[in-house]
Amino acid sequence: MDIRPKTGADGLRGVKTIGYHQKNGARPKQKFRNTLEQWLVKPPKKRCTAEVCQTQEDVEMVDDGGFQSTSAQDLYCQNAEVSDSDEETQPLTPQDLDEDNPVSPASKDSAESDLMQTLSHNYGGLETEEEETCSASSESAVKHNTKITDFFSGTSSPGLHMRQGKPAKSTKKQNADKETTSAVVKPDVKWLGTPINELKRMPECGGPLPPLKDVPGQHTVMIRTDLLQNGKVPVPYPAKFKDTWDDVHVKMPCSSWNLFPVQDEFCGKTTNLNRSLALSKVLEPDAAEHLFDSLLPDMVQLALRASELCTKPIPLLKRGMNHSITMSQEQVACLLANAFFCTFPRRNSRRTEYCNYPDINFFRLFEGPSSRKIEKLKTLMCYFKSLTEQKPTGLVTFTRKSLDKPLNWKRCMLSSSSVICLDLQVDFANRFVGGGVTSSGLVQEEIRFLINPELIVSRLFTEALDHNECLIITGTQQYSKYTGYGQTYQWDGSHQDTIPSDGWQRRCTEIVAIDALQFKNFLEQFRPERLNRELNKAYCGFARPEEQSKNLAAVATGNWGCGVFGGDTRLKALLQMLAAAEAGRDVAYFTFGDSQLMTDVHKMHSFLTQRKISVGEVYDLLGQYYSSVCKSCLGRRPDVSLYSFIYQQVSSFLAPDDSDRGSARHHVPADCR
Repeated sequence: MDIRPKTGADGLRGVKTIGYHQKNGARPKQKFRNTLEQWLVKPPKKRCTAEVCQTQEDVEMVDDGGFQSTSAQDLYCQNAEVSDSDEETQPLTPQDLDEDNPVSPASKDSAESDLMQTLSHNYGGLETEEEETCSASSESAVKHNTKITDFFSGTSSPGLHMRQGKPAKSTKKQNADKETTSAVVKPDVKWLGTPINELKRMPECGGPLPPLKDVPGQHTVMIRTDLLQNGKVPVPYPAKFKDTWDDVHVKMPCSSWNLFPVQDEFCGKTTNLNRSLALSKVLEPDAAEHLFDSLLPDMVQLALRASELCTKPIPLLKRGMNHSITMSQEQVACLLANAFFCTFPRRNSRRTEYCNYPDINFFRLFEGPSSRKIEKLKTLMCYFKSLTEQKPTGLVTFTRKSLDKPLNWKRCMLSSSSVICLDLQVDFANRFVGGGVTSSGLVQEEIRFLINPELIVSRLFTEALDHNECLIITGTQQYSKYTGYGQTYQWDGSHQDTIPSDGWQRRCTEIVAIDALQFKNFLEQFRPERLNRELNKAYCGFARPEEQSKNLAAVATGNWGCGVFGGDTRLKALLQMLAAAEAGRDVAYFTFGDSQLMTDVHKMHSFLTQRKISVGEVYDLLGQYYSSVCKSCLGRRPDVSLYSFIYQQVSSFLAPDDSDRGSARHHVPADCR
């Protein structure tokens, strides 16, 4: 299939694989340009504060205190117009650790000028058109060269004697700050910590899986496990469709209860026909012919097989549940085909019983002219083309997990070794998983959901995440490559996913979705209750108490909640470090081009490691920092940086250079002492 737009048209283009329909005739093989060998996006030199211009449809609703509302169901049921937000950060993918130096500046310069970074948090979308707003400020711009660091090795400390009270003002330190800036990392240094060639990978570092079986109330398995064979399409279970229409299962379009009143009159078919003709005008005639005569009919047939493929009722993963759903990739494809054609009942309005669930029907993708939506559709059509030509044979597991009891972080005495692998990847998520993937959002979370479209089906049954919850998705396949970010995003051809599979025929790709708080007031994030929330959220995503620590892959993460959500990069790095240490997992931290952040985090890691500081002791230091620095500060930001405070409190000698100037100065003015 060769879908190429006419010159100057923003239409579907360039889906090309080996086996396509013969009636279109043989076509010359097209080679797609791929400028992202390592699936790593870096920002341009100039950008607005929010990275990608925010749209009204992409702004998250939170309460005044910075917490996301836990009574979201009442809120959304009363008001259908919900706002969402974009959070600036970079996508994280398996290719980031494919080589010793993941990013070569020379090879990436051609793509850098087009790339932007941000993390979108979209909560269902609005009826209004997107209104783009950008700030001219570029204070938060990060450097081009992507840097990676890992940290937190050593053992727990027998005890730490810390100075109490407010941090002392160091004249020597102030003079040093005036004379020189923090140590600058050499341009060719792109990695600090454990050498990349020593990293472990799944499935090698994983333990044996238990037999796959359906466990009522815990794990819903939608296929015949006794017939599961490598390379064979899984068989649905049960054999016949079980029609269920209640408030604890997905309401299926093939249900006999799915009834609508029908008016026997003219209902605007001309409008729909005109839209089809308009779509044809942006495609070459042969591409339009293939789309309408081959691909779309194949998708229709796939959608109509819902009663044949999805025979078992799909449970809703509601708030407070600890439950897993395992289904075949073919079943996922059938559900997504129905989402494409907007057939899921009661899911087109926020005023239904699904008001606290993400959108699943793709109707917002077809609303209004948008080059971003066209690129999204190209990416999705690449997925549908691939699976209609060759049936996938794997499984995917969706697990909603809640933290039953918050940890007492003061009593945590653990630390972790620094061995890294890339098999647990953090999705800097929206509490409505997938963010704006089915509307106008097109940043970190949305891009990941587009190139791994099987992630999107989680929106069908996953209620908005609460403060102590996460969603873990195992086994999704990457189908597309891309370039750009936000407004510059472009589909860049099909991708052949070579990641191996585990014993359940799931690809060894585990993605955990955790949502960060939004802070309008910078100092608010240092309050103990906010720290506890972020620590518990990260710990919920990282912890696997049922697994042995030696079988746990490291956490691949980055600047979580540090874009327009207002999070401090150095605080978030430290919090994720603590959560991963308590969970018994190692960390690969991606600073996305900010070499100074890489240096500062690595220095802090070394400083704490050499002194054998425990998680509980660092947590206590965070509390001291808030009470002695942030609480009494009259300005918008603290005048003593967090890392400087930790250095001063832990050690009596001069701290390493800490360049945390983006969030605070090193000296202590009179008004904040």
